[in-house]
Amino acid sequence: MHFLAYIISYPFLWFISILPFRIFYWLSDCIYYVVYYIIRYRRATVKNNLKMTLPHLSDKERLVIEKKFYHHFCDLFMEMTKTMTISPEEMNKRFKITNIELMKEYEEKGKSIMLLASHYANWEWLLSLNLQFSYQGVAVYKRIANRYFDKLIKDIRSKYNTELVATDKTIPLMANNNRKGILSVYGLASDQSPKTVQIAHWESFMGIVTPAHIGPELLSKKYNLNVVFAKIRKVKRGYYEATIIPITDDPKSLPNYEIIHRYIKEVEKQIYEAPEYYFWTHRRWKHNKKSLVD
Repeated sequence: MHFLAYIISYPFLWFISILPFRIFYWLSDCIYYVVYYIIRYRRATVKNNLKMTLPHLSDKERLVIEKKFYHHFCDLFMEMTKTMTISPEEMNKRFKITNIELMKEYEEKGKSIMLLASHYANWEWLLSLNLQFSYQGVAVYKRIANRYFDKLIKDIRSKYNTELVATDKTIPLMANNNRKGILSVYGLASDQSPKTVQIAHWESFMGIVTPAHIGPELLSKKYNLNVVFAKIRKVKRGYYEATIIPITDDPKSLPNYEIIHRYIKEVEKQIYEAPEYYFWTHRRWKHNKKSLVD
């Protein structure tokens, strides 16, 4: 069944990926109306997330953000598909790093880098960063159940000199790289809710005390990594910029959970600047101190 789904879907996805951008985004607009008005995909979840995190806004203001988000959400899906066939030259035009020299300075220090990002704007295209420096790029991801699509995702992302590693394989890979002196950039988007069994620390995120992933902090301290945050901005439709923001170059000197705290504050600032580009369909705040008390 998995293979059947793959062979049916692949030609369709490939065809979408080769469409000219003008037609490409026209199709995205059509998909928006289906997703938002007919399927109503996770609208209750999005509405609730916006109400919890942006209570200072009126219902009308949040509705504007909600509709803008679904437009962006459909663009994001389409842009992920576009990654199948887009050239490196076109990618570099559409996704720019405003201060790539900072990453090169970190390279010269001879230490691996923990690159933290969030599910904001087009985090997938952040992989193109690997075309601009010499370190081994490693992206941590959650394995897809369909092994054919899982391989497709790996093949697409390998275009940018990126090695995909499943979450359960991350620690062995980092240990091996550290032992062999392989300098790498480890990319993680750690702003989603951890599993209940993994809850070890709570942070205020968008005004709600909620569980936070502490893996990036533990690993950066264990292997003494430079830690940075990639702040992505949507310049206009189909064009993005990322700015590298230093979090620390001496993780062991910081108190416990300070790295996670700084990271979450950067994600918050990013969201407040343009909330329509955050990934609101996930139940990020399903676990919170208030819900546990209630």
